[in-house]
Amino acid sequence: MIIDNSQSLGAAIRRRRVELRLSQSELADVARTTLRFISELENGKTSAQLAGVLRVLAALGIELVARPR
Repeated sequence: MIIDNSQSLGAAIRRRRVELRLSQSELADVARTTLRFISELENGKTSAQLAGVLRVLAALGIELVARPR
């Protein structure tokens, strides 16, 4: 899956969270973030802090790979 904007990142996070049958609150606990952060991230907030995003991705078992276009 190619993530090219904050909305597609949020959608991917939401899909994986639902696949794992986690609530936003449960994901926030596992990722050591807040419920608000998870909600804003899933809704495509553009200014999310990278450290928090990386914790959420790790909690969901999503690997982040960067490569040249």
